[in-house]
Amino acid sequence: MTTTDYNSLDFSSLVAISGDEVVTHSFVRDVPLSGGRTLALVTLDNGRDHTRPNTLGPVTLIEFAATMEQLKGRAGRGEIHGVAVTGKPFILAAGADLSKVAEIPSLETGKLLSQLGHHALGKLDTLGVPSFVFINGLALGGGLEIGLNASYRTVDAAVPAIALPEVFLGLIPGWGGAYLLPNLIGIENALKVVIENPLKNNRTLSGADALALGIADVMFTSARFLEDSINWADGVIAGTTKVSRPNAPGKIERLVKWDVAVGIARKMLVNRIGEVARSPYVALDLLQAAKSGSRAEGFQREDEALAGLIAGDQLQASIYAFNLVQKRAKRPAGAPDKKLARPITKVGVIGAGLMASQFALLFVRRLKVPVVITDLDQARVDKGVAYIHDEIAALQTKSRISPDEANRLRALVTGTTDKSLFSDADWVIEAVFEELGVKQSVFAEIEAFISPDAILATNTSSLSVEQIGSKLKHPERLVGFHFFNPVAVMPLIEVVNTPQTNEVTLATAMVIAGKLRKNAVITRDAPGFVVNRVLAKLLGEAMHAVDTGTSFEVVEAAVAPFGLPMTPFELLELVGLTVGAHVLDTHHAAFPDRFFESDNLHKLAEHGKILERDGKGRRTGFDKGALKIVAGGTTPMTAEEILQRVEDGLVDEIKRMLDDNVVHAAEDIDLCMILGAGWPFQMGGITPYLDRVGASERAFGGTFHTPAIRGIGASVPAVTRG
Repeated sequence: MTTTDYNSLDFSSLVAISGDEVVTHSFVRDVPLSGGRTLALVTLDNGRDHTRPNTLGPVTLIEFAATMEQLKGRAGRGEIHGVAVTGKPFILAAGADLSKVAEIPSLETGKLLSQLGHHALGKLDTLGVPSFVFINGLALGGGLEIGLNASYRTVDAAVPAIALPEVFLGLIPGWGGAYLLPNLIGIENALKVVIENPLKNNRTLSGADALALGIADVMFTSARFLEDSINWADGVIAGTTKVSRPNAPGKIERLVKWDVAVGIARKMLVNRIGEVARSPYVALDLLQAAKSGSRAEGFQREDEALAGLIAGDQLQASIYAFNLVQKRAKRPAGAPDKKLARPITKVGVIGAGLMASQFALLFVRRLKVPVVITDLDQARVDKGVAYIHDEIAALQTKSRISPDEANRLRALVTGTTDKSLFSDADWVIEAVFEELGVKQSVFAEIEAFISPDAILATNTSSLSVEQIGSKLKHPERLVGFHFFNPVAVMPLIEVVNTPQTNEVTLATAMVIAGKLRKNAVITRDAPGFVVNRVLAKLLGEAMHAVDTGTSFEVVEAAVAPFGLPMTPFELLELVGLTVGAHVLDTHHAAFPDRFFESDNLHKLAEHGKILERDGKGRRTGFDKGALKIVAGGTTPMTAEEILQRVEDGLVDEIKRMLDDNVVHAAEDIDLCMILGAGWPFQMGGITPYLDRVGASERAFGGTFHTPAIRGIGASVPAVTRG
């Protein structure tokens, strides 16, 4: 393999697209060491506060490379004896500037971005003196790769997040990470950092984790971090400090273990995410190839792979999704002024079942105000309170909260059958059976006890919020507040705004959602709101295909191109077959010409399952009883027919939702599907996918996004294994 001479490349085309880059500068100062030696300390700083982390755009990288070249010259003249890089307070670097990645116009320019990263960061390995990176704060993506390119690394014990999150965003660690990390800490540890953690909702490492894995050589506390790191580097340079690495390259087993670990990871990926998302598999190929070949060859493989991904559809979709979650979710469309929100000093929860108890636990943990729950009888109330207390105890056992906080939280939770104890509650939410009459009656009953200013919230997933409030004396104080299960984990709340809901109520709901650390999207009061309406279309088409004689296997294969984390039948079992049947029935009743009901799904609900599973809960096939229930259809469809029906049906339904102002824009539908249904980042949600495959054009002669969110047309090359 002929390797690239990075010094000979022209990076001017990258500079041309970096117009408004917030440049992270490389500031150098000399630090005296023992024995008359000198350490050149480089501090990365973009001149902004901690809310705008250092990022690595083209101009930043070119300046960093020039700084390293100057230091290399000084090292050659004997003026300095080591180089160290650290960051501004709390932050080393948050990786590449994604806004610049999104603007790359061609495959060639995309390849230059990877090559520029290698050119700049790689100079830490060619200084002629030891190089150090003092990881003093946030180090993500290229921020961590700065450290990997150096000779040694120290880490602050208080660092909040260290990670290589690239595959979550449709990329790979392309500035050395895919080659250097496995050769530093071993393939199994590298698979965890590069593949496993990003796919677990971007799990990050602490300073202690980085030390344990061997990413860092030593850890120091924050109070003296920089001073201790300099003293440690002094010892390394002087030869008095010996660095021991249990996973040093000579100790890493490569002959058998390496390929076995990669093979296991590949099977895990197929089972967990399917084969639509490309970046995890490209990263896996790079990690496998890293077991042999030179550093230069490893970097060149990264250049080719990263360029292909940058040119593809999935990166552009990922950046779109990333911006939705990072920006639009924090500034919800249609939200009233926060100043209108009422203060909440006590919460009432109607119901004491599992969902209601999860609500109570979340409210008491996040708001730290008294929470009272109620139900039909004292036994149910006591069971609900006991569940909440047990969950608080479990948090304490896991060291998530202190014993003092656990005691305070338990003291804030009470239960009663006496509705008069709700009189001083400012916010009352119901979590009772999903039946209109039941919800109407519990609200009508509680309204007699609560204060005139108290706000009422319903967690309905499919009923009309306006109808639920139709018997209230003050329907203007009712709002939909639809959580997703599990309540503590799922980040979305659909806040349902009825024609009667006033701005004070809506503003209070939005502020509470934020305090619960949830992302809220305001929807109009329409059947299924957003997530359930889209899913009802998908699941209804899937069950219709089965009802007409198509096998479960063909249906699953048909919708695989969506890249969803679950098949339709896995999703139905997760939400509950009875609930799924109810959702389809509700949508069929509202829109009988567009949504299917399924007698077979009701029969499957009575049967209890669709999938066969082993003792560990892993699916092994389809249940024989379920197969008998759905047998009998005489007009099966092909996978191609099903896929087009689903795509065209989704376009039609989403277009109707937008035309009816269920939400403000297609971006809000994508945000709901990403946060509420796990729709993949690398699809960009649902509407960019429908534009890309031509379904939008087929259905209404246009696209949801202009221009469509797509790549620049290149494919990802196969990774050459060294």
